[in-house]
Amino acid sequence: MSDVRALLAGRALRLGDGPYLERLDAKRSPWEDRLRAWLDSLPRFDGRRVRRFLDATASREDAARASADVQLRDALREIAQRMHRQGFNDRLLAEAFALIREASRRTLGMRHHDVQLLAGRALLQGRLAEMSTGEGKTLAATLATCAAAATGAAVHVVTVNDYLAERDAQHNRALFDFLGLSAGVVLQDMPVPDRRKAYACDITYVSNKELTFDYLKDCIALGEISLTQQRLRQFAGSMRSEPPILRGLHFAIIDEADSVLIDEASTPLIISETLPDDLDPAIYAQSVALAQALQADVDYIKGARRDIWLTERGKQRVRKITAEHGGLWRSPLWRDEFMQKALSAVHCFARDQHYILAEGKVQIVDESTGRVMPDRTWERGLHQMIESKEGCDITGQRRTLAQITYQRFFGRYLLLSGMTGTAQEVATEVKQTYGLPVTRIPTHKPSRRKRLADRICADSAKRWREVARRAIELAAQGRAVLVGTRSVEASETLGRLFDHEGVAHILLNARQDKSEADIVAEAGQPGRITVATNMAGRGTDIKLAAQVEAHGGLHVILTEFHESARVDRQLFGRCARQGDPGTTEAIISVDDELFLRFAPPASRRLLAWLVRDMRHSERWFRRWVTYVQDRAERHYRKQRVETMRRDAEWVRALGFVGKTRK
Repeated sequence: MSDVRALLAGRALRLGDGPYLERLDAKRSPWEDRLRAWLDSLPRFDGRRVRRFLDATASREDAARASADVQLRDALREIAQRMHRQGFNDRLLAEAFALIREASRRTLGMRHHDVQLLAGRALLQGRLAEMSTGEGKTLAATLATCAAAATGAAVHVVTVNDYLAERDAQHNRALFDFLGLSAGVVLQDMPVPDRRKAYACDITYVSNKELTFDYLKDCIALGEISLTQQRLRQFAGSMRSEPPILRGLHFAIIDEADSVLIDEASTPLIISETLPDDLDPAIYAQSVALAQALQADVDYIKGARRDIWLTERGKQRVRKITAEHGGLWRSPLWRDEFMQKALSAVHCFARDQHYILAEGKVQIVDESTGRVMPDRTWERGLHQMIESKEGCDITGQRRTLAQITYQRFFGRYLLLSGMTGTAQEVATEVKQTYGLPVTRIPTHKPSRRKRLADRICADSAKRWREVARRAIELAAQGRAVLVGTRSVEASETLGRLFDHEGVAHILLNARQDKSEADIVAEAGQPGRITVATNMAGRGTDIKLAAQVEAHGGLHVILTEFHESARVDRQLFGRCARQGDPGTTEAIISVDDELFLRFAPPASRRLLAWLVRDMRHSERWFRRWVTYVQDRAERHYRKQRVETMRRDAEWVRALGFVGKTRK
């Protein structure tokens, strides 16, 4: 066990003493979390050390270039043996990175820049590297991936979807093959034997969802979960004859780490079974019909944050109307439950914003990423109410067999690191929850991005007309325009305006998830207008045509501020990559969801009074938006804390006990 302790202390990576290594669940007091966060917030005067590291790597480049292929591989194996004993110190990393950089030049035709060397170094220090969009995170990760894999660690490169996992693995395969490292990819619906084979490789590319579910299955099979339910006991019994799927949780590099660790961390990952629904489908239909007939502010009240409840008058009316139905409607508890879910389904969840209909089924759309999550369902009858509202077949309700949160899962890695373009806003939370300090990596070239003044419109209709006008104007100048929307419905509304004007455009929303990367990659052509939901195509570079670059580059239009300023920055970061020119602007409405849900009513009314038609923003407006976004961030942070609290209760109730295996 001394080897593992050395790894956790950042001194060595020696993983030969156990078949399935992972870290014990961390249990720290709140004051310790606050102290750690404060210490990490102190400035680190390591500029001289960084310069020495870069100089040491550069000094070995000529020798690496003069080496034959076999000599490069032999040298990396020899350094890996020393890293077993001494850890990932700067001296050894400089030697290893010089070799890997040369191998990349020979196989991929790409030489790592200094800023990518710094990112690779940060990853092996167990940090979250914040690199600006377009700075080459995928290539930077190969430095840490190859160095760690050469020591024998099971390296998991975690992406946000299957496409990126397969794309990045294929793109880097020539480098891995050259260095004698095997690489596997885990994809959705892949059989367990194929998954086990992929995880047996030195390097495994996998989406966060697939990885977590595979680990959860291992926990069940290896007896890490108390088998208190008969069905769970049967499920585990069927798996125990099989070896584990993973080799353990050694080292993970999370791409788009803020999306995985923050945006997707509000709900646990659950293994469940679908049970026959004991309720008569007529109950759902009756509930939805009644919810649609009730009068707002009289029979029910809708809060600003998707809260909704019956008034006393509404309860009396519901009781009177449902008296003829009998059955469960006679119970006040059931009656209130049915109506609360039905009111939420009808008035709080909108098609093409919170979900779409695909293949006759209700499929949830992730509000942070704009991606469809076909395997997710809402709990406690809400999903069935929405299915009834949309006229779909009613599916059975889910019963949880096992669950784990991202917070607890990723905390079990012996060494965890990540990359993203936007982390500063959540640096404290990432450090407190996952133990990941954030390191900002400088850009390779100075940024030429210019942000124009925001345009504020009095209502949504005026906003969409202004967005269409502005996009058409810039496209006519030979620019490329990318318009970001928050929902499928918004993107299609804008698309209809372009159709009405007879303007060619590309519409990219959650309905075209499989082809989104190809569409986004072509968004830099002259006169091209691309309308994309949120961050569709995130992880794909937009390459500018020469004519577009000459006329000022890509222009990005944000049509609605998000609850997190990080997401705004992600969209703005699509332009002006690697020193390219580019401009951004926000064209928003005073009745946007962010303001309706999180702005104080008085300030919202003042804004509406100030903006009668449209006006350009002033400095006070951006400060006000920052204030509202901070309120929203606090709300969602509380949700994540509540998720962790409920998960802890689940652990205590069902005996989820993680332990380092010996």
